[in-house]
Amino acid sequence: MNDIMAVLTNPPVLWTIVTVAQILAVMIVVLISLAFLLLADRKIWAAVMLRKGPNVVGAFGLLQSFADFIKFVLKEITIPAGSDRVVFLAAPLITFILAFGSWAVIPFAPGWVVSNINVGILYLLAISSLGVYGIIMGGWASNSKYPFLGALRSAAQMVSYEVSIGFVIITVILFAGSMNLSEIVEHQKGGILNWNMLGGRGVEGLPMALVMFPMMMVFFVSALAETNRPPFDLAEAEAELVAGYQVEYSSTPYLLFMIGEYTSIVFMCAMLTILFMGGWNAPYPTEGGIFAAGTVLGTIHALLWFALKVLFWFFMFAMVKAMVPRYRYDQLMRLGWKIFLPTSLVAVVAVSAWRVFGPAAS
Repeated sequence: MNDIMAVLTNPPVLWTIVTVAQILAVMIVVLISLAFLLLADRKIWAAVMLRKGPNVVGAFGLLQSFADFIKFVLKEITIPAGSDRVVFLAAPLITFILAFGSWAVIPFAPGWVVSNINVGILYLLAISSLGVYGIIMGGWASNSKYPFLGALRSAAQMVSYEVSIGFVIITVILFAGSMNLSEIVEHQKGGILNWNMLGGRGVEGLPMALVMFPMMMVFFVSALAETNRPPFDLAEAEAELVAGYQVEYSSTPYLLFMIGEYTSIVFMCAMLTILFMGGWNAPYPTEGGIFAAGTVLGTIHALLWFALKVLFWFFMFAMVKAMVPRYRYDQLMRLGWKIFLPTSLVAVVAVSAWRVFGPAAS
């Protein structure tokens, strides 16, 4: 027994156990949240269309997502003849893993982050770039022109909108002076006037709200395109490409694609919260009060505000799907390359000038 305790308390082993426990905790919380967020998504669409939505499985339909999960797991896995079996099955797994890998650097509350690295933004950009491979592999390995064309569409729009997202993130980095997500959130403490969407420096920073609030909207719309979310779900435009790169998938592989997609959507909601809406910070000052950082109440308070902001952005994602008609593909590309790219470049120049010549320079 003493030998076992000695091994477990060894610093490298202890660090590994704690890290694995943190990763599992984040995955479990995200997966359970996805079940109810998917139900909320469907309920919001139903409310807009004046219908009830899922309301049979469990009280008020609360168990509908779990019933769908069981159905997917128990269905037969079909693999098209002539497809590359290894790549076909690896594609949804890669999408699933990369979608959850992004959460490693997301701070939920002060000190509540799996990996608090100083280059968190670069890590996220790298992970999002790799996410394209799962979609391309799935479309190519299906050995059919429809999923292959859907995969090419999806990859093209993801790469296109990553450019504008990158420039928008640069404006936030210029405000915070750091690529560490926890430090970006700490920079916005002290109330809503210190949030990046309103200039990030209290009353004296309000003029920059004319730049940063539109940048938040650019990030939001780009996130819709990055996650193949309506009105930019052109990889799955049923009238043109049947069901996009997923058309040959069924059962668990299809479920992995869906979980990866919804995980990315919630991740984008978390990024909007962190970059522009103060992360875990409340819209009122909490320094020195009962909700001060480091206390139990402070941690609960921070987690609650973070969750509420993520839910707000998820609601916005759902409302866009319910209300905005689908774009044509040429409209999608024109928006990304001819409008968002030059707009975000001008914003980078404006924020840079503000940092050098404005009140932030002092």
